[in-house]
Amino acid sequence: MTGASGDVMAGRDAPWRIADDRGSSPVEFVLVGTLLTVLTLAVMQLALAVYVRNVVHDAAVEGAYVAALADTTLADGADRAREVITGAVGAAYAEDIRVTGDSTGGEATVRVTVIAPLPVIGLLGVPRSLTVEADAPEESFGDG
Repeated sequence: MTGASGDVMAGRDAPWRIADDRGSSPVEFVLVGTLLTVLTLAVMQLALAVYVRNVVHDAAVEGAYVAALADTTLADGADRAREVITGAVGAAYAEDIRVTGDSTGGEATVRVTVIAPLPVIGLLGVPRSLTVEADAPEESFGDG
């Protein structure tokens, strides 16, 4: 059977084929949109986890440097690390901060250890899964 435009029509089931394809575009859009949304959120969550890790690490380094100063105490270093973490990501990430005096290679050092949650969904995370340490050489008022 030939139509007015000269093409061959498939007969009676041509409307069925057209009807079967209707509605597939919205379904494809929802499926692809969902996949892209999940992928985007996963990348953003990874970026947040890296940011939190960097903030905790930088706070540990700064706390170690403050605690290593000749006229400060180890508690001052812990307070500084806690202040930096609280200001950047929240107090829940600054609950476990340990500052100890150590000796590395015969030189006195200060070590700051921060144990914090690793964010998994937003800032909600697995408790005590991120451990960061930082060392600084201890200053002293020289003997001469």
